[in-house]
Amino acid sequence: QVQLVESGGGLVQAGGSLSLSCKVSGRTLVSLTMGWFRQTPGQEREFVAVTTWPGGNSAAADSVKGRFTISRDNDMNTVYLQMNSLKPEDTAQYYCAASTRWGTHETASEYAYWGQGTQVTVSS
Repeated sequence: QVQLVESGGGLVQAGGSLSLSCKVSGRTLVSLTMGWFRQTPGQEREFVAVTTWPGGNSAAADSVKGRFTISRDNDMNTVYLQMNSLKPEDTAQYYCAASTRWGTHETASEYAYWGQGTQVTVSS
């Protein structure tokens, strides 16, 4: 069973940075596609970024391109989301997700495993 644990959320001022981590257990990261999604109350879960194996091909939503970077450390079995130039509209619960299917999946239904989420709040 794949388990995901996110960390690194918090409160930051607009223009600031945060780094989220997602520790994976139960399966080696090398064989997983890993994504980050976010969700605000009353809204559907929104794709943020994805990285797949083996070379770490990645993709990001237009709303975060140039500001957010996804990366993976296969030795540490951890995926990261570096968030720079944060905006109030980035405020959301951020979720890490894993898929055993290769590809830069951007829809939540492609992912079978989810973390519990970590809150990111950006003040104006």
